[in-house]
Formats: sequence, structure tokens, C-alpha cells
Amino acid sequence: MDQVFIEGFRVPVTKIQAGPCVITQIKSGKKDGYWAIQLGFGERKTKNISKPEQGHLKKSTNKQVNKSTNLPRYLREARLKEEPKLNVGDQVKASDIFHIGDKISVVGISKGKGFAGVVKRWHFKGGPKTHGQSDRQRAPGSIGTTTTPGRVLKGKHMAGRMGSARVTVKNLHIVALEPEKGEISVSGPVPGRFGGNLIIKRISAGNLAELEHEKVTQVVEGEAETVSAPPNGNLENQGGKNA
Repeated sequence: MDQVFIEGFRVPVTKIQAGPCVITQIKSGKKDGYWAIQLGFGERKTKNISKPEQGHLKKSTNKQVNKSTNLPRYLREARLKEEPKLNVGDQVKASDIFHIGDKISVVGISKGKGFAGVVKRWHFKGGPKTHGQSDRQRAPGSIGTTTTPGRVLKGKHMAGRMGSARVTVKNLHIVALEPEKGEISVSGPVPGRFGGNLIIKRISAGNLAELEHEKVTQVVEGEAETVSAPPNGNLENQGGKNA
């Protein structure tokens, strides 16, 4: 994680390596029943990939598949509402999809904590610490019921495996983009360990002026006018005037 300063406020950010991703498959509405693209990310050696998967992935690379060729490590599918204008083998960068100020959600696998007791997992208070109760300080206490219903109800908070679950963090914002490195800076923390795999989804397009308050000078009919830059940096059709 890192930090940036916006309008005098310190904003914690997380830097994420987002691509480039390569399109390994395009699913069609006629054949598969829906439109989608399959994205490949990362690299791994061909010798560690099965023959069927090599045949599937070799369509997305222009190189001859051999032992020295690296193919995508992770494959994820993204559904679309209509036929994409991309082809198998095309690269998709984060800057092609996201813009500064966009509101996003990040999906990841949270850190695994192992088998945890009720105090750590559910923040139970624990038992009494006096009157000889030396072994009840972190115990869950009674879990049963009376004659009716006479059983432990489903969903009872008890000890068990903690973490290592799919977690979605919503309402984060794109603070910065670095197309050369393929990195994006996201406001706030994201789920998972360092080096984990994440899925980033855009909730809505943001307003660049809300985060950076960038100002540009536009000259129209000999008069200088200061306007706020839109999210895509294009000044066309701003207030009915063209740059």
C-alpha cells in the first residue's frame, strides 16, 4: 500500500498490477448462449501445462508453443451484453477500461487464519475469570436449547476455519493509472494477501474533477476559459464548445 495527498487530505491507496491481459477465448451467444471473453493473466512455463490446455491457449499467442514459451497462468471469464469488437490474441490494458475517478469493486480471497476459536472468529467475550473458572476464559459457553426445539440451530457461531473466503469490497475509487507499468492505484485496502489474484469490476464512471480538480485552459473565439477535465481527458462537447 501507499499514500497520496488530494486537496490536503491523505488518502491510503493500494497499487495493483492490472494486466496486460490477453484474450484467450470469445464465447458467442449462438454457440454458448451468452457473450463473454476469457482473459489470461500472468505467465507460466509450457512444461507445467497439460496438452489440452496448451491447445486452447496457443490460439491466443503468435509464438510457436514449445518448452520455452510462457503462456497465461490465470484464466477468468467476463460476461458481455453484446458481441465484442476484439479478437483472440488481442491485449487488454487497464487504461483501456478504467479512468481516474471510476467507482469499482474488488473481489479477492481473504487471508486464511486457520482453525480459530469463537473469541477470535466471532469476538465472543469468553467465560468468567474468577471463582475457579481457570479453563473457561475462551470457551464458547452453552450452545444447547430447552426441550423445544431440543437441538443446536443452524448458523450458530462456533469455532471453525476462519478466512480464506471470497470477499468483495465495494465503492473504491481509481486514484491513479500508470499505463506503461500496467498499474492502478485504488483508494483503500483490498482483500487477500500480497501477490494474490483479484477481480476488478467497474460500478460506475467517476468524475475526474472530484479527485484531482485538474484545470485546463480552453481557448474559444479568442477568449480563455478554465474548465474541468472530464474522466477521459477529452474536451469535446464541454458546454456546447469544442476544443
